[in-house]
Amino acid sequence: MTTVRKTITLTDKQDEWIKSQISRGAYTNDSEVMRDLIRRAQAESDRLEAIRAALMEGERSGLSDMTPEAIRAAVRKRKSLK
Repeated sequence: MTTVRKTITLTDKQDEWIKSQISRGAYTNDSEVMRDLIRRAQAESDRLEAIRAALMEGERSGLSDMTPEAIRAAVRKRKSLK
């Protein structure tokens, strides 16, 4: 994987937060902090997209004739099979 050098501008408060993360040992340098923040944002975006897709699939499937208890039981069963 290639890397691209970027220049960013931060507020003093943001810079201090990054420095505090490094000084407490959570990261070794500024770049590591930024890459982790980006990875987390990407993961959150992927998670939200999966939720949106599931909601859209549910809407497209139409109304269910199952009772709420039957739906919960089916979810519990599906989760226990994983």
